[in-house]
Amino acid sequence: MADKRMGSIWTPANIVTMVRVALVPLWLLFAELTATTQGDSFSLGAFGVFVGYVLISITDKLDGYLARSRGEVTAFGQFLDPIADKLAVVVALVFLLEVHLTNAWVLLVIVAREFLVSGLRMVVASEGVVVPASNLGKWKTAVTMLAICGLLFVRALPVGQVASVMHIAFDVLMWAAVLLTIWSGVDYFVKCWPYVSKKAN
Repeated sequence: MADKRMGSIWTPANIVTMVRVALVPLWLLFAELTATTQGDSFSLGAFGVFVGYVLISITDKLDGYLARSRGEVTAFGQFLDPIADKLAVVVALVFLLEVHLTNAWVLLVIVAREFLVSGLRMVVASEGVVVPASNLGKWKTAVTMLAICGLLFVRALPVGQVASVMHIAFDVLMWAAVLLTIWSGVDYFVKCWPYVSKKAN
């Protein structure tokens, strides 16, 4: 029986999620080794960093599709998948901050929202309640990853008007992700408020 429970963890979806977790620090190491300033030519190293993050982002959709299509949604997957998502986003934002392609406020808002949601989840879990991820949260993650991919691509471009315009465009998209982050955090707090107030009493 124990073997069956252990075996249920090793679903294709969970394996993809675990691979994503393992790839994040490897991606950061590669990104750090190729963290050069923009020049007058296209940077293959920076483009490789961009491609690597795109692959990590794709696995976020792949594991969810595998779990649903195969009917193999597991507690382990539900636990690990959001951790993998947060790890991929936060590590990439820290790198973008390091290379001066994003703002410290972006990182602060996104990390603060994750602390808030994690705390709320613990409170409602003590009441035996699971608040499912909303579409706002899914849009927030998708827009954030798209903005990160765009800014990473900008690093590969030669200095010039095209790079400047694309930097502004993806920076605007990143701030849209920040607004979605705040909105989804407030939405989650409102949904959890009945359980938070009950716990406080």
